[in-house]
Amino acid sequence: MSLPLRQSTARETRPPSFVQAPAPTAVAPAAVLHAALAADRVAIPPRFFYDELGSRLFTVITALDEYYPTRTEAGLLREHLPAIAAAAPVVGNTLVDLGAGDCRKAAALFPVVRPQRYVAVDVSVDFLRDALGELQRHHPQVEMVGVGTDFSQQLQLPDAVPPGRRLFFYPGSSIGNFTPREAVPFLRSVRDQMHGDGVLWIGVDLQKDAAILEPAYDDALGVTAAFNRNVLRHANRLAGTDFDVADWRHVAFYDPREGRIEMHLEALRDLVVTWPGGRRRFVAGERIHTENSYKYTVAGFAQVLADAGLRSVGCWTDPRRWFGFFVAVPA
Repeated sequence: MSLPLRQSTARETRPPSFVQAPAPTAVAPAAVLHAALAADRVAIPPRFFYDELGSRLFTVITALDEYYPTRTEAGLLREHLPAIAAAAPVVGNTLVDLGAGDCRKAAALFPVVRPQRYVAVDVSVDFLRDALGELQRHHPQVEMVGVGTDFSQQLQLPDAVPPGRRLFFYPGSSIGNFTPREAVPFLRSVRDQMHGDGVLWIGVDLQKDAAILEPAYDDALGVTAAFNRNVLRHANRLAGTDFDVADWRHVAFYDPREGRIEMHLEALRDLVVTWPGGRRRFVAGERIHTENSYKYTVAGFAQVLADAGLRSVGCWTDPRRWFGFFVAVPA
C-alpha cells in the first residue's frame, strides 16, 4: 500500500520533530523483566515485542493470509471512511496515531481527515523516523511530531504536542491486549487527553470461531512464532538474561471462556535462565505468557467505552461481523 500523495507546496518542507518521553509511571525495563521472571507464573508484557526487529516482523504478520484483522479493518475504512468522518467533526484536528508503526494506516486517512498536525506515537521514535520523514515529504503543509513513549498503562502526551482538538486513532484491535478491566482506565486516560472536546476512532476484533482466530496467531510460515520468540532476544538485551530462543516453542490458542487468544512460549527442555543477580529454573513444558488478545461483541465494547466516560456515536462492521470500528466522544 503506497502512501497517499498530495501536490507539494512551494514552501520548503519542514522536517518532523521527535521526542522520546518516559511514561508517567515508568519503571526501568530491566526491573520489569526481572520482576516478571521472579513471579510464580512468568508473564512478559507484550510491549516488549516491539524492538526494531519485532516491529518489522509484525508488519509482515499483517500481510499474511491468516491474519484477517488488518485487511478487514482496511476494507471497512475504504468503504465507510466518509460516514465514519461524518459521525463527529474531525477535519483540521490534531491526528494522534497510537501505535503508529510505519504510519501507513493513518496516512490513508489524510485525504478525508485533512489534519492540521499529525502525532505518531509508538514505543520508540527510532522505528518512526523513516516513515514519518517520508510522510512529511508527501504532506509538507502538515506539522508532524514523532513521540516515543510506552502508553501501555496510561496515555500522557508530552508538552511537545500542543493543546487543541484531537482525533485519536487506535486501529488494529490493539485494545485487545488489555484485559477489559485494564482497558477502562487506559481509555479514560485517552478521554482525559481530549480535554473535553475530541474524538476516538478505534478498531476492535470481534468474537468468532476458534478455527478463524487461532491460525491468525499461529500462521503456517511461522512468522508469528518468530515474532513471539524475538521477545526473548529483546529481554536479553534489556535485562541481561541469557535466553536461547532455540529452547522455546510458540504456543497460541483461543480461550472461549475468557474470550481471548493467548500466546505463550513453552520450554522444550529443563533449563535455567540467568541474569546479573538472579536466575530462574524452567522445567520442560513450562510456559511464559506473552500476550492476551481479547475479542468483543459490539455491545460489550460499547459498554467498555461507557465505563471509560466515552459515548459510542457509531460502529461499522464488515459483512461477516469479524471486526468493528467505533467512533466515540466524551460522554
